[in-house]
Amino acid sequence: MPEIEIHTTGRAGRITLTRPQALNALTYDMLLAIETALRNWREDDDVDLVIFDAAGDKAFCAGGDIAKLYETGKAGDFGFGRQFWRDEYRLNAYLKEYPKPTISLMQGFTMGGGVGIGCLCSHRVVGESSQIAMPECGIGLVPDVGGTYILANAPGKLGVYLGLTGTRVKAGGAVLAGFADWFIPEETWTDLIQLLEASGDAGLVESHAQPLPPSQLTALQPEIDRHFAGKTLGEILDSLRSEETEFSQKSLAALGRNSPLSMACAIALQTLMAQEPNTIRAALGLEYRYIWRAMEHGDFLEGIRAQIIDKDRNPQWQFADMDVPRAAVDAMMQPLGADALSFEEDEA
Repeated sequence: MPEIEIHTTGRAGRITLTRPQALNALTYDMLLAIETALRNWREDDDVDLVIFDAAGDKAFCAGGDIAKLYETGKAGDFGFGRQFWRDEYRLNAYLKEYPKPTISLMQGFTMGGGVGIGCLCSHRVVGESSQIAMPECGIGLVPDVGGTYILANAPGKLGVYLGLTGTRVKAGGAVLAGFADWFIPEETWTDLIQLLEASGDAGLVESHAQPLPPSQLTALQPEIDRHFAGKTLGEILDSLRSEETEFSQKSLAALGRNSPLSMACAIALQTLMAQEPNTIRAALGLEYRYIWRAMEHGDFLEGIRAQIIDKDRNPQWQFADMDVPRAAVDAMMQPLGADALSFEEDEA
């Protein structure tokens, strides 16, 4: 498959994303190929670990390939998107729970669907060019692919801040927020991969780690914790509007670009997550409630139109005045009953 290279070398299974012209965005076929490889290697005694990397220097994976999702959704076919996300979420859980070490090397952009691959591995590496973000609220979605699990475990209110603003974090911030584990200079990645292939020893990743670059998030943490502690979007906006600081103004500008409904539901997701077992499956199950309704009742199709199709950057969001009724949030986040996300195929 030209979009992805899958093979074994030495003691390692290798999965390389090879769509650099599309910032290595994940297609449905790529997701299925990754799952098949992981299932085969799980039972292969000659494979000790799995390495994920990507071609090009701009991105590890900038998200999912949403062209087909938009096309089918505009035609009134919501089934393809629901199937795509359902299978993607099952892969996210399978990867997070994988019994063998999984190693990701994330250069450049890692966003959206890329987080669901690279940031759910057991050994997550960032370098000098790494920029990780969950900007889903900007296209009418919510942080998903297990992003809620990562954000809910971030220190203080950092997870709420990153989920609502879509702020890109570099290596230091990625480790602080829980998206990554170690910083390793990118010029050494090729040598590290060769050592991993030859030895099958995932411990080599930590032994190659270098001191973490500083992150501005550390200094911003008090403001983040103060302003993003609200239980609703309205409370967070009121807090930010109460101060005329550089942080508050930048945050308000970021929130002003996003879908109000998405942001209100993203906050509700983290609240719901606090009431559930702290597991990847719990997070994915909650995320799927919103995603299942995103095309039909949310702002997803309008967000893609404005950002990707027409590129007018002028989305006509629901609740554009930022006053999102609680009933609207509840309608998007209520349990799905028979349509709820199931992991039965993984347990077979």
